[in-house]
Amino acid sequence: MASHLELQAMRRAIALSAHGLASTSPNPPVGCVILDAAGQPVGEGYHARKGEAHAEGNALLAAGAAAKGGTAVVTLEPCNHVGHAPACRQLLIDAGIARVVIAVIDPTSRGEGGVAELRKAGVSVETGVLAEEAMFVLGGWRTALTLNRPIVTLVYAETAEGRMSAFNRIPSSRDLLLSADAVLYADGHLEEAIPRSHGPGMIHLPEDPIRLGHRDLLKTLHTGGVRRLLLDGGSDLAAPFLAAALVDHVVAYLPDRGPSASPGISEQGLIPDGFYLTGIDRVPRYVKVSAARNDGERQDHLSPSS
Repeated sequence: MASHLELQAMRRAIALSAHGLASTSPNPPVGCVILDAAGQPVGEGYHARKGEAHAEGNALLAAGAAAKGGTAVVTLEPCNHVGHAPACRQLLIDAGIARVVIAVIDPTSRGEGGVAELRKAGVSVETGVLAEEAMFVLGGWRTALTLNRPIVTLVYAETAEGRMSAFNRIPSSRDLLLSADAVLYADGHLEEAIPRSHGPGMIHLPEDPIRLGHRDLLKTLHTGGVRRLLLDGGSDLAAPFLAAALVDHVVAYLPDRGPSASPGISEQGLIPDGFYLTGIDRVPRYVKVSAARNDGERQDHLSPSS
């Protein structure tokens, strides 16, 4: 059973892993904390982008010699293959790590998996530690792999004319870009959510996305490394995605119209049919409403608003 110090370290690793949102795709955002033999934190790290060091490598670099005989607390199973970075399970073994605490098993692990190789090397391994909490960061990546398409979040502002672009009206709505890989704007323009955040050649976006059609577009984006996509309001843009049940989350902004006003609700309603509320917050001059599709099949943590 994970100790109190290991649980604390795991929650810190989960928080650290979120620094990789909007930059690690197609890789998962992962965090790691190294505890020394006495259980005290001596190093931490996260994966910033594909092609650069993984979370374990960064945490071991910070820990140095203090890692020997210690524990690695990591949000995702250490990888078991050599790619742009060394195999993380081998880095842990070479550093003399005695114990590894893992939140989520990697569904893409090669061979027998990192856990099996660590155990073969005599390392104590515990899995499933705070896995549900780790999914607040890893959920979008893992679900996108399962669906073979990006997780799609529709973002809009409610107006008297209906659902309109939020990014052009509400500065705080642009915070959602910090957790997304790409955004499709209402005018059909597609771009990386945070320009140049993924590194050169890691994300590939089609030049004329609208011509592809909504299903082919999502397939193309997934192949190109996109795991989280935002749709920038506009009923015409959203309609085919909603009709095909390809929108997973909604973030709607309700303007402050004073304590006494006529309803001002469009015929479309505040959120689309088939969605349920997951959160409501105040932002400057608006109420931010978050919702998820009620498909009765999965419970995940996909929304960049969470």
